[in-house]
Amino acid sequence: MEVVICRDAGEIGGIAADAITLLLQRKATAVLGLATGSSPLAIYDELVARHEAGEISFRQARGFTLDEYVGLPVDHPERYRTVIDTVFVSRVDFAPGAVQGPDGAAAAIPAACEAYEDAIRAAGGVDLQILGIGTDGHIAFNEPGSSLASRTRIKTLTRQTRIDNARFFGDDVDAVPTHCLTQGLGTIMQARHVILVATGRSKAEAVHHLVEGPVSAMWPATVLQHHPHVTVLLDDAAARRLQLVDYYRETYQSKPAWQGI
Repeated sequence: MEVVICRDAGEIGGIAADAITLLLQRKATAVLGLATGSSPLAIYDELVARHEAGEISFRQARGFTLDEYVGLPVDHPERYRTVIDTVFVSRVDFAPGAVQGPDGAAAAIPAACEAYEDAIRAAGGVDLQILGIGTDGHIAFNEPGSSLASRTRIKTLTRQTRIDNARFFGDDVDAVPTHCLTQGLGTIMQARHVILVATGRSKAEAVHHLVEGPVSAMWPATVLQHHPHVTVLLDDAAARRLQLVDYYRETYQSKPAWQGI
């Protein structure tokens, strides 16, 4: 796990976009794992800018989103498939249908989850997965207590997650759905490269457990300690509880330029 402490969201976006640019140059048909929420927005904005400058194309690429609320109408503005279209997909040149998400409106939820796993496998797996992290350590919607081997499935959201997400629903926690479909921790762990972004003081406790704590289902993101290629991009506020913060800074500053992330 590589920890990179950045000046601000702009630097985070640039570092992650560099990795994605190199991936697409090497493999135009790359499969990207796309997260919603505020953490990845700087990445998407930087990728859009590079696309508009003619430096990068997503024409042959594929994308899979992490999760989806259950029960929201297909035209709801906070449906994650709509959100990712708005903040990223519609702003670049993905082919129609190239980005898929779990079907939160499916009549047969277990079958929809199995079909989503099948689609990811059929695409060859995810080459690079973008992640955020919740204040309670969840990634995607794998809440505390989730199986570290879990696959795409329905989950009940914790009260804290619904409170955290109420800002997208007019600060009305009761308007936030109770259930979601989410890629499992086992699904996420099969991505070949994971880039996790965290900013702000509210994420400092979760980041501390993620990077320096024991692996535990109580802090689901800690499973990433067992992944062979994880990059954690932080600002100073999110890194404030790390004990080895000086070492992480020194390591990144002294690494060979050719190595990338």
